[in-house]
Amino acid sequence: DVQLQASGGGLVQTGGSLRLSCTMPSRNIDDYNIGWFRQVPGKERERVACISGLSDKGIEYSDSVKGRFTISSDSAEHTVYLQMNGLKSEDTALYYCAAGFEGCYPSSDADDFDYWGQGTLVTVSS
Repeated sequence: DVQLQASGGGLVQTGGSLRLSCTMPSRNIDDYNIGWFRQVPGKERERVACISGLSDKGIEYSDSVKGRFTISSDSAEHTVYLQMNGLKSEDTALYYCAAGFEGCYPSSDADDFDYWGQGTLVTVSS
């Protein structure tokens, strides 16, 4: 059973920072492509960033977060991080991490990921 544990959400002011963590206990994260997604009520789940578990460590960001968010992985900690800087009110959402095998490409979306963690809420106040 593949489990993902997302954490690190919270309340932050506009312009602030948060770091989300996605941990896969007892799993080699390099065997998976890991994605961070977010969703607000009434809207589709948006892929924010992904990182390929393959040797090329391909990384993709959505245009809405490029230059502000950074995805990284720590194999020893079985964890993928999403560092979020320069937060805006429109970043408020429930953030999910997911794992899959389809690679990390500009076209990667929720359908390319097979395993999902629970969400962690990020609220950015103005």
